[in-house]
Amino acid sequence: MTAAPAFVPLPGGFGAECAGFDLSRPLDDAARTAILAAFLRHRLVVFRGQSLSADAMRGFAANFGEVEGNIFRKPDGSTLEDVHVISNLGTDGLPDEDSYIKSNYNWHTDKSYLPVPALMTLLQAIELPPSGGDTEFADMTRAHAALPEATRRRIAGLKAVHSFEYMRASTNDRPLTPAERAATPPVLHPLVRTHPETGEKSLYLGMYCSHVDGMDEAEGRELIRALQAHATSAPFVHAHVWRPGDLVFWDNRCLLHRATRGYDASRHRRVLQRAVVKGTAPR
Repeated sequence: MTAAPAFVPLPGGFGAECAGFDLSRPLDDAARTAILAAFLRHRLVVFRGQSLSADAMRGFAANFGEVEGNIFRKPDGSTLEDVHVISNLGTDGLPDEDSYIKSNYNWHTDKSYLPVPALMTLLQAIELPPSGGDTEFADMTRAHAALPEATRRRIAGLKAVHSFEYMRASTNDRPLTPAERAATPPVLHPLVRTHPETGEKSLYLGMYCSHVDGMDEAEGRELIRALQAHATSAPFVHAHVWRPGDLVFWDNRCLLHRATRGYDASRHRRVLQRAVVKGTAPR
């Protein structure tokens, strides 16, 4: 039996990192328990120095639940695999300033456009630019707790519409195909989500969040905008500066995230391997 991984908290109030532990090997009970506890406590976990194949990442992710498939399609029209690559590379395999998927530069929580959104997303650094290309995370639990009491009371019972089509239109990304539209009708989720394991309350927002159910559409969008501006302000945000071999995973139930530029995407390659674990319906 190997020693269980040890975690060091990151600065900023959430997140932790671990070095010197190989995730490509099957986990024993002690390691699995320690990683699950760190995931719930810190919400964002970074393992340094990893080199997981697609099969190994799939096996590790399966410790947390069902590894999801995708509705997203590649430039050639085929569907993304459950463990897949996201990059700034064009169809010719070269760096491209105009990446195929641009919406990831907006704050979001993965798959909130589905009735049952994602629990966890995993990203592993494969190729990185010399600098830049960070991923930012925003803590929706602390952001909710920091709201004025009157605001928390006002939004406690509200529900918001999450729409894949709204996201594509509002971010000027490519239009939905008929198949994508049929697979992703708008869904309702609580504006304040209760974590199913910790019981903590978090704002549940992001780029798929279209408007507030039962509220004037313009008024609802202004409320969402104001809440998200608060939640993604500096006190609640951590920027992960990627290193080669980083494997990062986070709790979509209580964090927003977005990619950032800060590098010449027409010259430098940024390639990451990704998997998503299915969650439960928000409550």
